[in-house]
Amino acid sequence: MRVLAVALLATGVLAGDGKLTQAEARKLKNPVPYTKASIDRGRTLFLQMCTGCHGSDGKAETAVIAEATDLTSPKRYKSGTTEGEIFRSIRDGAGDQMPPFKSQIEKEEDIWNLVNFTRSLWPEAERRELKKD
Repeated sequence: MRVLAVALLATGVLAGDGKLTQAEARKLKNPVPYTKASIDRGRTLFLQMCTGCHGSDGKAETAVIAEATDLTSPKRYKSGTTEGEIFRSIRDGAGDQMPPFKSQIEKEEDIWNLVNFTRSLWPEAERRELKKD
């Protein structure tokens, strides 16, 4: 992840504080293919780190965080629905309610796996085509 940050800083894509702006995030493309293996890895991470706020089904029906996003409804996303914007929300946090997870998730690839899992929760008509592992 540090290599990516250095490369993005060098090219001017990343702000000095290491956080992506929303415009910068929109330009990012997920380097991890949308496969069953990636979604399964993302699900494992999600169950470990995200269910407290988003619930085990991603619907955010728990009373712990009133502002948590229902991840099954991309129309309700406040911080964007592109791969890069979801990546940014997970890594850098989103608003006051969603903390950054960049220090808890060591591998950048795992953040991208979480992006793939999150998108797998969307209505079927809005999902990407699953690639073969």
